[in-house]
Amino acid sequence: MVNPSDRLPKGRRAPRKPKPKNLSKCDSSGIKSDNYDMDHFHWMEKMIECPVYHPSKEEFEDPLAYVHKISPEASKFGICKVIPPVIPSTPAGIVLMNEKKDFKFTTKVQPLRLPKWKNGEKGTFYMSGRNYSLCEFENMANKATARKYQISGCLPSSYVENEFWTEMIHRKKRRVEYGINVDGSAFSCSPHDPLSSSKWNLKTLPQQPRSSLRLIESPIPGVSEPMLYIGMLFSMFAWHVEDHYLYSINYHHCGAPKTWYGVSGYSALRFEIVVRKNIYNRDILSVNGEYTATFDLLSEKTTMFSPKILLQNDVPVYKAVQMPGEFVITFPQAYHAGFSHGFNCGEAVNFATGDWFSFGLEATTRYALLKRMPIIPFEELLCKEAKLLSNSSNHNLKVSFAFLMRLHHVARWFLKKFRKSVKSISVESQETIFCFICKRECYVAYVVCKCNRDPICLFHEREICNCRCGKSCGLYIREDIQELELVADMFEEEEEVHENVELQLKRDPFFLVMQNLSTSSEFEYIPSYSEVQKQ
Repeated sequence: MVNPSDRLPKGRRAPRKPKPKNLSKCDSSGIKSDNYDMDHFHWMEKMIECPVYHPSKEEFEDPLAYVHKISPEASKFGICKVIPPVIPSTPAGIVLMNEKKDFKFTTKVQPLRLPKWKNGEKGTFYMSGRNYSLCEFENMANKATARKYQISGCLPSSYVENEFWTEMIHRKKRRVEYGINVDGSAFSCSPHDPLSSSKWNLKTLPQQPRSSLRLIESPIPGVSEPMLYIGMLFSMFAWHVEDHYLYSINYHHCGAPKTWYGVSGYSALRFEIVVRKNIYNRDILSVNGEYTATFDLLSEKTTMFSPKILLQNDVPVYKAVQMPGEFVITFPQAYHAGFSHGFNCGEAVNFATGDWFSFGLEATTRYALLKRMPIIPFEELLCKEAKLLSNSSNHNLKVSFAFLMRLHHVARWFLKKFRKSVKSISVESQETIFCFICKRECYVAYVVCKCNRDPICLFHEREICNCRCGKSCGLYIREDIQELELVADMFEEEEEVHENVELQLKRDPFFLVMQNLSTSSEFEYIPSYSEVQKQ
């Protein structure tokens, strides 16, 4: 029944009720965003989850043996989750507050937007942030989440994923902080902690007998030693591969989940082609050529974009939502990216097994093309591992080592043939030598001449043969070269190894240049290892 006092005068219409806001065109704050459309995010529903593994307690005893077991399947996805059968008895917060007195870290500030990737926007992904204790950062992160959603607790992962890409696409002037590459570990020192006392403790995993990183003499933070990653809502790690295409393992200690995206190493080249064509502006790819410049920019770990672009270009992308107490493993040459759903603390480190060496060899070649200083001494690791595992059945290790030794063998033969006077000098260097031209590590051999006293690797045939000082130079060779070549010779006695080495040589740019600079009759017969030593 209508109240008479509410009746309107004759001829007047009742005001229309306001239409509800079109939430599909507003962000969570009700701010209008013309480009927002829920249909834009349907690709999220179509993404396939990465494999999830639940090792038994027996399988959990040896992490690298377990990785080797799951690798044939898991490597096809680029990433996988491993849920351990044990849990830590000491929470990460207690470890960082009690076992590490005065623990503090400095954050990096990230803009929540997709860059236009023009010259003016390069290098703006990370800016220096503030200094925090763990509690201070957690309070700040929780307040930021509460300001946006009225609560600081976890929200459904699909909702947070939708919100993250909405923020990124709208190019608002919002920023988040991220404690990235923080020195330290949140694994307890207590011998009674089930997880910390296991071989899955990231402080000790890279040093295990199956990991080739155990042979690195000086620890490398973030590679052979773990680092912490302390995030807040929407703090992100951009698309990248691990340094030297290494494996990585990440443990989620505490806090809100993380969303991961992974692209298998089998699709890495296709990934880079899509990025070159769809992400980067031409003006930032012109310096070193588009192919090398694309990898160079991706190596800076500042390129973030929606997986939708990859899916539209037939590059498979797989997803993981990592919860506290779970490991995520990334495989060699697998591009990956992701973001945090709120305050959290994770820890990561690299490792390498015998099947990694073929990837490491490819990464070394790329670094040399870019004149990028290597982070690990790849040649040294390969040579040391080959000598220690001369009876190994690892095919990847054998092919990679035999190929490296053959390449050096051809380079020395070429050098002695085309230079009038080459003085061979036996050395056992205790320090890592880098090529003056391409920054390649020179573990096996290098050249020094009068006009250029800095070492040059053997893979710069034109510079070595056309230098101003004439035909004489010093060829510095490891004193154990004969032992190394003996192992390589033994590996190549296996027909499959020999065939794969020959195939790799025919595709190698340096080998092809040597072939072009020599007559066909000369190149048909290259002396054996021992014959080159005697020349």
